[in-house]
This record gives sequence, structure tokens and C-alpha cells, in this order.
Amino acid sequence: MTSLSGCRFSNEANMTVQDSSQPFTRHPGFRRTFAPNALTVGFILPLEAYPNTPAPTMRDHAEVTRLADDLGFAALWARDVPTYDPSFGDTAQVFDPHVYLGFLAANTKNIAIGTAASVIALRHPVNVAKQAASIDALSGGRMLLGVASGDRPSEYPLFGVGADYEVRGDRFQEALAMVRLASEQRFPVGGFKRFGTFSGDLDILPKPVVGSLPTIVVGRSRQELPWLAKHADGWMYYFVDQRKTQLIAEAWRAAVEVQSPGTFKPFAQGLFFDLLDDANAPVQPIHSGMAAGRKALVEYLQRLRASGVNHVALNMKSSRRPVREVLEELAESVLPTFPSRS
Repeated sequence: MTSLSGCRFSNEANMTVQDSSQPFTRHPGFRRTFAPNALTVGFILPLEAYPNTPAPTMRDHAEVTRLADDLGFAALWARDVPTYDPSFGDTAQVFDPHVYLGFLAANTKNIAIGTAASVIALRHPVNVAKQAASIDALSGGRMLLGVASGDRPSEYPLFGVGADYEVRGDRFQEALAMVRLASEQRFPVGGFKRFGTFSGDLDILPKPVVGSLPTIVVGRSRQELPWLAKHADGWMYYFVDQRKTQLIAEAWRAAVEVQSPGTFKPFAQGLFFDLLDDANAPVQPIHSGMAAGRKALVEYLQRLRASGVNHVALNMKSSRRPVREVLEELAESVLPTFPSRS
């Protein structure tokens, strides 16, 4: 098992002075999405309703993502699902997430763009580092690197690492260590038994805009909470009821204070969501998420903010209304209370 030192490597071309308790105050994507005692709203891609089919059409996706940007939402998150497994019933957004985010870097101006999450246990860390830093550079510092170990047993044998499925947590740790070494240190030196060795004679370019990439672990990735609190720059968890969310957020803050004292590391939540026509409709449970009218949604998000949630990423797959209509209603009724950060 490879452990991370928790250090941040600087490089001459990208060195910036930052508050050590707020390590990404000069990173536009992180700053737009996360702040202490605040909550922002973003979306898990695609911005499309497809409740009864496994695959979205991706029709008009460029215009809809620009609309989300123009309306002022905080972030767009692309899932990493390399294959379609009918037993899981979902293809995600179809496109490779890194290629898609490169496209979105040119298609948008201000909104943060991120992976939720790049399955780094199945991707070579050198490629992940170069792809993510390239997106960060092309977007002007808007890239948020969400990472995970992956949970689909059928994919590990396909990538030739089936024997590592049960120890994918170890593989994840090693991959994350190599991503960071490659992206943060000039002419790095370090060996990784599963992935290869840096000998100090090769460098990976470009480097991230502020010297390092905000790295958000999505799910547990088979790690204990203290490890996550020490090595991640933030944590995104899946939908659970409000009481469990509060307990998880409190546990996260406590672990961060022990492992990284005085450092702000945000807590985010992803969920399926359906905005109901009736503005007064109460919160109703749906698979891995909720449906609600806009008034109940605002009240729900206020409670999440009070519980310590810093960002909510809405997945519109289950929506029964046109997505443009939903975006515009959310911008009018929700964003005034939960604005993106400047």
C-alpha cells in the first residue's frame, strides 16, 4: 500500500501564495464551488432527463451546459463509466469524461467543471494527471478532479486487473499518489509497483494553474474516514436521508480537524432530483434522491447547509420536466439563496 505524505509540491511556473488553511483560494473552480458555511448548487452530467432509458441522447447538450453557466450555477460534474453494464442500468453521459470536460472548457466561461469521479484505479495515473492538468489549463483553472476506486466488478477483468478488485482500495491509494506526484512536482522521482517509476529525467506538462489540482474523493473508495480527511481536498458522498447526512458531515469535519487542523475541506453530496410542478409540493423520496417543489427544495437545502454540506450536485436523469425549464426555475427560486461563490 502506498501512502501519501499530504505535501503539496510547487513548481516555479505555477507557484502562488495561498492561505494554508484555504489552499485553493486562488483556484477559480474551487473558489466558485466551495466556501465555509456556504452551499452551492451544481449538476451531474448530462443535463438531460431520461428517466425510462439507460442512455441519454446528448441532444442539445452544448446549449444546455452553456445555459447552466450563464444562469450562474456552480459546477458541472462528469461521471466516469467506461462500459455499459445492463445490470447497472445506466450509461452515464456516454462520452469519456476527460474528453467531454475538455469540450466543456471551451463551451463555457465561468462554471467549474469536474469529474465525479474519474476511476483512477482503472486509468493510468500519468494519463489522469496530464488530462486533468490540461483541462485545468484550458479552462483557466476551473477543473475539480473527483476520484474514485470504481465499484463495478465486471470492469476490472476487462482492464486486465481483475485480481486487484478486492484490493482496489490499495490500488486507489497508489494511483492517487502517482497523480499528485506527476501533476505537482517537476521532474518527479518515485516508484509505484502497480503503475511504474519516475526517475527524475521526465516531466509531465502542463502543471495545474495554481500548482495543484483540487482533488475530491467521491464515495469511500474503500478508505477509512481519517485517511480521506488527510489526503483528499474534499469529499463528495451519495444521497442519504437528512439525519444521516448531518452525521456524516459532522464526522467529516471532525476527522478533518484531526488530520488537517485548520484547513477547510468541503463536503458535497450528489443525488438524483426531480423538480415538481407544484411549488408547494413537499419532499418525496425517489431512487437515490428526492423530488420536491421549489419551496421545499429551498428549505431542504437550507437544512443541508446548516448540517455542513457545501455543495449539492443534482442528477437530472429522473426529471419529468424539460431540463431548460427546470434550470430556469432553479435559477430564479434557488440561486438567490445559494449563489455560486465569486
